Amino acid sequence: MEAVGGSRKLGWGRRRARGGEARDGVPPALTGLRVTLAESCNLSQSPVPGGEEPGPTTPSPGVVLAQRHVAVQEGPLYRTEGSHITIWCNVSGYQGPSEQNFQWSIYLPSAPEREVQIVSTVDSSFPYAIYTQRVRGGKIYVERVQGNSALLHITDLQARDAGEYECHTPSTDNQYFGSYSAKMNLVVIPDTLQTTAVPQTLHKVEQDPLELTCEVTTETFQHSHLSVAWLRQRGGEKPAEVIALSRDFVLHSSSEYAQRQSLGEVRLDKLGGSTFRLTVFHLQPSDQGEFYCEAAEWIQDPDGSWYAMTRKRSEGTVVNVQPTDKEFTVRLETEKRLYTVGEPAEFRCILEAQNVPDRYFAVSWAFNSSLIASMGPNAVPVLNSEFAHREARGQLKVAKESDGVFVLKIYHLRQEDSGKYNCRVTEREKTVTGEFIDKESKRPKNIPIIVLPITDNWVVKVPQHHQILPQGHLESSISVEVASNASVILEGENLHFSCSVRTAGRPQGRFSVIWQLVDRQNRRSNIMWLDRDGTVQPGASYWERSSFGGVQMEQVQPSSFSLGIFNSRKEDEGQYECHVTEWVRAVDGEWQIVGERRASTPVSITALEMGFAVTAISRTPGVTYSDSFDLQCIIKPHYPARVPVSVTWRFQPVGTLEFHDLVTFTRDGGVQWGDRSSSFRTRTAIEKAESSNNVRLSISRASDTEAGKYQCVAELWRRNYNNTWTRLAERTSNLLEIRVLQPVTKLQVSKSKRTLTLVENRPIQLSCSVKSQTSQNSHFAVLWYVHKPSDADGKLILKTTHSSAFEYGTYAEEEGLRSRLQFERHVSGGLFSLTVQRAEVSDSGSYYCHVEEWLLSPNYAWYKLAEEVSGRTEVTVKQPDSRLRLSQAQGNLSILETQQVQLECVVLNRTSVASQLLVEWFVWKPNHPERETVARLSREATFHYGEQAARNNLKGRLHLESPSPGVYRLFIQNVAVQDSGTYSCRVEEWLPSPSGVWYKRAEDTAGQMAVTVTRPDAALQVDTVVPNATVSEKAAFQLDCSIVSRSSQDSRFAVAWYSLRTKAGRERDGLGLDEREEEGDEEEEEDQMERTALLSVGPDAVFGPEGSPWEGRLRFQRLSPLLYRLTVLQASPQDTGNYSCRVEEWLLSPQKEWYRLTEEESAPIGIRVLDTSSTLQSIICSNDALFYFVFFYPFPIFGILIITILLVRFKSRNSSKNSDGKNGVPLLWIKEPHLNYSPTCLEPPVLSIHPGAID
Repeated sequence: MEAVGGSRKLGWGRRRARGGEARDGVPPALTGLRVTLAESCNLSQSPVPGGEEPGPTTPSPGVVLAQRHVAVQEGPLYRTEGSHITIWCNVSGYQGPSEQNFQWSIYLPSAPEREVQIVSTVDSSFPYAIYTQRVRGGKIYVERVQGNSALLHITDLQARDAGEYECHTPSTDNQYFGSYSAKMNLVVIPDTLQTTAVPQTLHKVEQDPLELTCEVTTETFQHSHLSVAWLRQRGGEKPAEVIALSRDFVLHSSSEYAQRQSLGEVRLDKLGGSTFRLTVFHLQPSDQGEFYCEAAEWIQDPDGSWYAMTRKRSEGTVVNVQPTDKEFTVRLETEKRLYTVGEPAEFRCILEAQNVPDRYFAVSWAFNSSLIASMGPNAVPVLNSEFAHREARGQLKVAKESDGVFVLKIYHLRQEDSGKYNCRVTEREKTVTGEFIDKESKRPKNIPIIVLPITDNWVVKVPQHHQILPQGHLESSISVEVASNASVILEGENLHFSCSVRTAGRPQGRFSVIWQLVDRQNRRSNIMWLDRDGTVQPGASYWERSSFGGVQMEQVQPSSFSLGIFNSRKEDEGQYECHVTEWVRAVDGEWQIVGERRASTPVSITALEMGFAVTAISRTPGVTYSDSFDLQCIIKPHYPARVPVSVTWRFQPVGTLEFHDLVTFTRDGGVQWGDRSSSFRTRTAIEKAESSNNVRLSISRASDTEAGKYQCVAELWRRNYNNTWTRLAERTSNLLEIRVLQPVTKLQVSKSKRTLTLVENRPIQLSCSVKSQTSQNSHFAVLWYVHKPSDADGKLILKTTHSSAFEYGTYAEEEGLRSRLQFERHVSGGLFSLTVQRAEVSDSGSYYCHVEEWLLSPNYAWYKLAEEVSGRTEVTVKQPDSRLRLSQAQGNLSILETQQVQLECVVLNRTSVASQLLVEWFVWKPNHPERETVARLSREATFHYGEQAARNNLKGRLHLESPSPGVYRLFIQNVAVQDSGTYSCRVEEWLPSPSGVWYKRAEDTAGQMAVTVTRPDAALQVDTVVPNATVSEKAAFQLDCSIVSRSSQDSRFAVAWYSLRTKAGRERDGLGLDEREEEGDEEEEEDQMERTALLSVGPDAVFGPEGSPWEGRLRFQRLSPLLYRLTVLQASPQDTGNYSCRVEEWLLSPQKEWYRLTEEESAPIGIRVLDTSSTLQSIICSNDALFYFVFFYPFPIFGILIITILLVRFKSRNSSKNSDGKNGVPLLWIKEPHLNYSPTCLEPPVLSIHPGAID
């Protein structure tokens, strides 16, 4: 059975007796039988006894359907020395108890066929000596996860632990059915990861920046990824992850630092190929502790998961953070807590802290826990809807009086304003991006106020008539003069009038004064009246106005009266008349009018809105990103400071049709931002000129969001006597279009072309160089493309965004390049490189990069400024040049059968030491033009027989060995003639592609060897040791067949005896012996010889039939391996004649078949049988003593008889001269048989043939 690499070990062949194990070292080589299951076996799954669930029943293609299945973690696994490794193993589809046992062994690379036992869950004596101490010390153990699943733990991996691991599960099944073990490879590599940082102690102050660097290097040859993390350790607390770069190049932080990392407060930058810099821009007291970096090296296992082979941490840097005094206090003050409706109230929120101007505070005002207004660090108040209306009417104001004083003013209290007031101050921290983070917040105690209603009624008595004395009575000597502070004023200015009464003499009585206004329509109205008792009462139309102090009349002196019109209005224009009445007391005590005088003065009031106009100008209609521009809103005419003008800048973004309010400079000097102006707040300043109402809008760090049309709207306001506001006019300026342009790009990418030719499995080094850039702060997105001749456009391989995020392209996904790509951004910032590891032929193409230049806009959004394509790199990946060369030595070999032929195939050179060789031997047979395969050694070192081996029965006779790399020897054992032919070998060299697929790179054929297999030379010689003989009738004669020499010691013989007679001889059988001898010489050559077989014995010791004349009278004997004897019993005269033996030499062929090599026949043996029936002779011959007494003792008596016998023998020899050899030497010597009988007294013998007598 052919051994295959995927065979499954049966349970009974898995464990062997421990008697021969070397307990103090590596066990001896295994010589026991391994039984394998061929994959072609058609097994069916039997039901599981006991009702347990069977294992998997649906095999994958090419897998034997098995009940029990053992699975182990897929290999090869790459792990570093000193690490802790786990390898899982589970079994399914088993029978028996739910808890299975596991046994782990290893096959070391130095002895791949030798099993070394490690650890077992069932046998404590299972480990070999080299693992016993580690197993007992707990450094190697098996963790049972479930009953059918376990983990092998090796806590301190060593270099000698590399090898092929086998997980075996002892059988608990009723029958062996399935797989009982599984293997995987473990590769142990050196731990080359180094993480270094300078140990130090730093003393920092809160808000100081912190920069730390760490060097991370590795020299692992396998493709691996690095992850780097900065951590902070404080006391016994769990380390906090500050920021980390994952193996997939993604930045992340723990929850403690996530917000600061998203705002750019915490950064991790890679400088060059191995330096990682941590930056914390604003340290906080909570950052105090030990900072260190930790690196991990990751490798992707065959199942696609990533495994951290090793982790290293650097030495730490102790950072002490000295907190600054961040404490602050807040108190709320007001003048009083009891008010009347209409009175003003002011609340002051006072902040007390250190370095207030350098810190950021936000203030919010609340009334009965409801928000009134909030004010950020930019001092721009934002009021809610209810209070915003009151603020718009001038009844309320929220302002920042100084860095530490915030004011809430209510100009006209209402009764519903009674309640609790409070303020809250929150400190904020400004990030590097300009955003604010809320920190500590404080508020003082509430201040309650009570607003009382007005309960007194004002009664004004106005005289119904004046009593005027008739002429002739006392005449008044008074005169009246009216003067004013101005005859022409601007609306809103105050008017002051004086009314002077002059008398000729001493005043006689009292005066009552009425101020009246005659407007341009000649309508008269009473303003104020002062009666003679000094009581001042306003006119009906001025009563409310005077109640707010807008109109006042006063008697300055006894004869001087004044009128004040405050905050004049246009309708106050006209002729002001002072009407003075002089009163005297009559005799009866009643007051009488003596006289009256009038005087007036005109006043002209210019309306505020007259000439009111607004113009918008800008000196920079077109700006570049991050530049600043100013917008001026010019207000005409020039109004005094008391005239409030609110200015609103409106903005229409590019591409829109509607304007929206951007920012408003309110009439009271506050700034109010629009609802859609959040992007402007941090970069916009609004300023009002002190000498005019002109408002300048300054925008810094311009971006696309500030591009569009601007317009300013001015509103002219007048403050009424009741402290309310009236909008007098609104003017809209011209449109200003501001164009915000991107900076002119200076991006230049190297356009140089180059050609790169390399051998597969080498890295493809691609570079992309930025020769010039627009800004030092430019970021680049690099897109790598490859263009194939068969494609119209390039395909995206990899994209690195401006934020250093990686995105794999469709080409990388389709071609499976993700694990082979390595991108690097160099320290200079303008040099990028892409490395395609383990290049394949399919990676050939035209490579180029597409560079996008990105800048950070003023609103902290990245935008693409420009893009440019680099020159192309033509990459040609070729297979290694074939260097396979075989020995071309020719040769001829002649060899005998059954010997061994050695066919040597020598590889003189090969393309790569990592290649695998397929060696094939073939032969050309004589008269057969096509070659036939003898044997083949596959790349996996599996030996296969060819069609020639099956045809010529070579399977049991082929042997292969490789004494040294590149030398292959094929031995043909026990060769046969049919093995003759011309032999040669062909070698295919296979190389692994970078993707792990093997391909044939080259092949070569070695020189030919002509092999001729011959059979041994025939050396068979046969002789006889029995001469011609004369025997009596009824006697026995012997026919010996002696083999003088043979061709091989392993040969066998077939022996046959023949009777040689002529046809005429049969007719002469009745003649006498002498007569036949005389006629024989004359007719021997003429007569045709006739051969009759007496007996034949085959090489396999099988007897043939006896000849009919001799049937029952033959006895066969094998006296020695080379001497055979046939005895003919009870001879008769018909047996007289010539006899010979024929010997056939048989040899065993390599195919285990016997074949006849040669044959040899002996010389004829003459046998004469005497025909006699003498009774006396029979008696004598039957008694030896009598025979010798009769024939030998009486020598004289038998002398004549002896002489007669000699003469007869001499004559008989002459008659047989045809049988003599050269010079008369007989070919077959006749020897008298040693018989205990005479020709006359021979009893019929019993033919005794024993099977053991013949080999």
